Amino acid sequence: MPNTKRPYLLAALLTAAAVCGGDAVARVFPFGPRHRAVNDLANQFVPFHAHLWDLLRGRADGGPLLDWQAGWGTSFLPDYGTYLSSPFAPLVALLPRGDIEYAVYAITVLKTAAAAAAMTYLLCRLGPGTRWWASVLGASYALCGWSLAEGAYNPMWLDGLIAFPLLCLVGEWVREGRRPLLGPLVVAVCWVANFYTAYMATLGAALVLLVRLAVTNSAGAPAGAPAGDSTGGTVPGAVRSAAPATARTPVRTTAREALRVMLRAGLTTGIGIALAAPVLVPVLLGSRHAHPGLDREFDPAPATDVLARLLPVTYSFATPAAFVCTAVLLLVGTLLFRRDVPGRERWLWAGLCVVVVASMQWGPTHLLWHAFATPNGSPYRQTFVLSGVLVLAARAGLAHGPPDRRALLGGTAVVLALVAGSLPSPFLTPWALLLTGAGLAAVAGALLLPERGRHGVLAALLVTGTLLGQAAATTAYADRERLARLDDYPPWGAEQERRAAALAAADGWPAYRTDPGLPRVAGNDPLLLGGQGAAYYSSHTPAVLTETLTALGGGWTSRGRNLLSLDNPVTDALFGVGARWRDGRLVRAEPLPLVTVRPPGPAPAYGPSPFRNQELLLGSRVYGAPAADGSCPVGTEVFLWAPDVTGTARLGTYETRLLGGRPKRRAALVSLGILRAPGTRPFVPAPGGEVACLDHDRLRTALAALRARAATSVGITSGGLTATLPPGTTGTAVVAAPRIAGWRCENTRAGAYGGLLAIDLAPGTTTLTCTFRTPGLRAGLTAGAGGLLLLALRTALAARNSRRTRPPAPLSP
Repeated sequence: MPNTKRPYLLAALLTAAAVCGGDAVARVFPFGPRHRAVNDLANQFVPFHAHLWDLLRGRADGGPLLDWQAGWGTSFLPDYGTYLSSPFAPLVALLPRGDIEYAVYAITVLKTAAAAAAMTYLLCRLGPGTRWWASVLGASYALCGWSLAEGAYNPMWLDGLIAFPLLCLVGEWVREGRRPLLGPLVVAVCWVANFYTAYMATLGAALVLLVRLAVTNSAGAPAGAPAGDSTGGTVPGAVRSAAPATARTPVRTTAREALRVMLRAGLTTGIGIALAAPVLVPVLLGSRHAHPGLDREFDPAPATDVLARLLPVTYSFATPAAFVCTAVLLLVGTLLFRRDVPGRERWLWAGLCVVVVASMQWGPTHLLWHAFATPNGSPYRQTFVLSGVLVLAARAGLAHGPPDRRALLGGTAVVLALVAGSLPSPFLTPWALLLTGAGLAAVAGALLLPERGRHGVLAALLVTGTLLGQAAATTAYADRERLARLDDYPPWGAEQERRAAALAAADGWPAYRTDPGLPRVAGNDPLLLGGQGAAYYSSHTPAVLTETLTALGGGWTSRGRNLLSLDNPVTDALFGVGARWRDGRLVRAEPLPLVTVRPPGPAPAYGPSPFRNQELLLGSRVYGAPAADGSCPVGTEVFLWAPDVTGTARLGTYETRLLGGRPKRRAALVSLGILRAPGTRPFVPAPGGEVACLDHDRLRTALAALRARAATSVGITSGGLTATLPPGTTGTAVVAAPRIAGWRCENTRAGAYGGLLAIDLAPGTTTLTCTFRTPGLRAGLTAGAGGLLLLALRTALAARNSRRTRPPAPLSP
């Protein structure tokens, strides 16, 4: 391998070793018995990657626009753009589906290593320095606390960790007037991979570009550096030892030149975002159609906690995970005291670090970092940008050589002051103090050693050991704390394999749905286990889906975005569920076809009772009220609706667990079993529930009437459906799928019937054809085509200008 690639490879290897080593110390999957199935990693990322595996292997029910498996049929492109559009995601198809958790873990480590390599490349590109220091700083960025504590179980965010150094690199190209074609393409890839963190990375890269414009001369060389060190040419093959500063006075970038560069940067970014619009616009509209999340006010973390999170082996969900290797903190501290670094460069880089920290703590700039919406969950999702800025500031000093003893003493005092300020924080651990002290001593000693020979090797070992030890310990500590503090779910194992196999064997789609049922494994069991059910959890959970499921007695968590499977004979029949997993076995039923016909008349208007709402959608009365003593007739099935109750409900010897309590959770309507003995009353652990008695004979009669008017055949495609209706059918055709935005039907307007897709039938209609087109896809494609045109014009103009300014070739003698 050429020497030019060694720094990037070293950074990637150090990063992978620290992450895997920390997981091994914590004995966490795949290195021990403790699992990683927590929060959104189990609920969203693993199931969505399993669905991507199915799509890539041709085994999914649905296609790139429409997902027929989750939520009774939902739009898939917004989920793809939010969770799966990373260039790394398709790698899951290289492993067996049963190893999906291994695949997601491997992608997580690979992304983190790629971020280290990208930052190392940027550091090498920015100017001179010692080769191994670039690798250590690049790995320090990738192993920041945000990456280890939050990115580890939100792997889609790790694309933003990669995006920040790449977008800073684009800024360098813009500053030098180079790469007019590649720059927008890099921006587009970053925004497609994960638009949310790419937005934050773009803001951070813009701030870095402003500092770079202020500290470099018009030719692109760092202020104070010799002319031969200009970074305006090709990327240096290796990071050289720093050359001493010269006495010449650099020519500063003029305001007009800086403005020209910023306009060029804006154009580059705009073209890149336009190229990403076919994914971005559907994601934006998907968010607008989604069930609203929690509106919360930003509460800044105490300063002592912010300082504590700069140190290794700390953990907290609501404070910025700002840990970077102590080597980075020490180098940033020494920058303030280095007389050999031009004052403007010292204070601008240090000032940028302070500005980023302050912006994370102030409400208006907090909203700016998060696209003007305080996020549900961790409120410091932009912290990786701070880590990147700290690493760039550390490099700024090293570009002028190692610090002298005076600067080193001052930097040590700065780190000690930060530690002292963090002492009151409850998040500070003894291991944090021990590792910080040991790391400070090791790095300070390394900086005092000569750079050459055995001393240079010893220095590299001291700094690298500090990085690996602190990062691995922080990883292990975060692994343990996540399992103790966050919701966790059963990992993939033999029981899930058996359940998935049973669901696959019973699958009869589209003749009927097979619901993966209860107990649930994760928030997206239909995607993970197979089948087609109501369960669905996404940032894009449609509001109409949540409202419909809630009206029919469904349960949810995450304030209505994590929908649970609804186990009920009426809704199972209405939504075509012919097989369902229940209590460790597969249960079958006789459902309705996916398309039924209701008589002419108004659509049902739901009220507060889920039992009455089910009857409105069914068109028949099938529930009875309990007697005065609270008991149901013998032979009827007793159902309890207690959405805000938490506890155990009983009927005779049968027990079921309720988990309710709005606004965060809502317990689903549950069956307490068939009543066998007269006078038996259900026990509810708290008041406020409603009991109803389901008469199965009435239900069979109602279903027979609907079946007689239902479609005789239904065909499902990856992006729509077709149905054949009996001759002479009139009324309203109702599809057992939510009426989400994007449905279009031939020769008529797609409407809604009780929250479901419905079509008013014209006389003589015997065939129904409906297709789904993701809202915003056409606008996104138009914007993408416009961006492509602008990119072509800009590239052509750049090529023409290059030919005009190219010096003539020398004449042959």
